[in-house]
Amino acid sequence: MSASPDQHAAEFYAQTYDVSVADWPGEIDFYRAYATETRHNQESLLEVACGTGRVAIRLAQDGTQVVGLDLSPQMIAVARGKSRRIPNLSWVLADMRSFELEQAFGLAIIPGHAFQNLNTPQDQVACLESIRRHLIPGGRLIVHLDHQDMSWLGELMGERGGRFEPAEQFRHPHTGQQIRTSRAWSYEPATQTATCVTLWEAIAVNGEVLDRWQKQPVRLHCVFPFEMEHLLGRVDYSVEAVYGDFFRQPLSDQSSEMSWVVRKPG
Repeated sequence: MSASPDQHAAEFYAQTYDVSVADWPGEIDFYRAYATETRHNQESLLEVACGTGRVAIRLAQDGTQVVGLDLSPQMIAVARGKSRRIPNLSWVLADMRSFELEQAFGLAIIPGHAFQNLNTPQDQVACLESIRRHLIPGGRLIVHLDHQDMSWLGELMGERGGRFEPAEQFRHPHTGQQIRTSRAWSYEPATQTATCVTLWEAIAVNGEVLDRWQKQPVRLHCVFPFEMEHLLGRVDYSVEAVYGDFFRQPLSDQSSEMSWVVRKPG
């Protein structure tokens, strides 16, 4: 039986994720600093929504005991293929809103804005509670989010909304084909939801389209700072720091990122 268009796109996304998604400036060193403390305390690290292991693999290579969890079987398959010789790293196929690992961690991280895939307060709380159950007393959670650009969101409510625009180009790591990416964004202010449709095209030297993949619309919740503070308080985390980048600069109006560092009470 041939794969459905959705499966075709999910497999393509997993295969090309590592060459199409770049690290944020300073990101890996930021997580390494916290992972080093976790390792020195002989504790383990949990990465939630780990994808292909972009972050988890490098932290495990430093010697930290790492578990990566993701809902996508395609992503987990790629992660496993990349890490067969790393003994202190394991992968779990599970939903970030509800999982049981029978293991406690000194540190959990949700990189790459993945928390924003949760579109209701119920789902957000369920995720934060599931992680909290798996943290040791005093254990940390780090959540990386967008710091919302209100001017851009406003543009998505006008003519720009829903219109495909050029994005990154890259070569497929398996076929060597040149891949052209386009994205169409829209925004629903009532629900604080940004929706993204991604289209990839394999392009021949003469410009002919050889293949095409289209991802199902992805709905991302636009989290604002006070909203996040209330969510974390509802689940009984204490906020240790909120940074506006991965160099530990304070969150400001000019920040494009938010990194929340919080603790489970000890």
